[in-house]
Amino acid sequence: MTNSLIVKAYGLQLDELRSEASRITRDHGFKWSAETPDRGFRFSFTDSASKNDFAAFCSDLGVSFTVADALRF
Repeated sequence: MTNSLIVKAYGLQLDELRSEASRITRDHGFKWSAETPDRGFRFSFTDSASKNDFAAFCSDLGVSFTVADALRF
């Protein structure tokens, strides 16, 4: 999936992000996945609208993230 964000979150905050990713993609009817690369936790979405909604949620929580679409792992 190419619509990805790498977030710096751990513990309960990471659990909250996982729950939000599930809710967003369920509302949009798409899928998401998560990986743990060296630089943080990578959330990937099958559509850009879900990624953008998730990025807005991260910003609202004050969670730092990097758009990972152009990054290679």
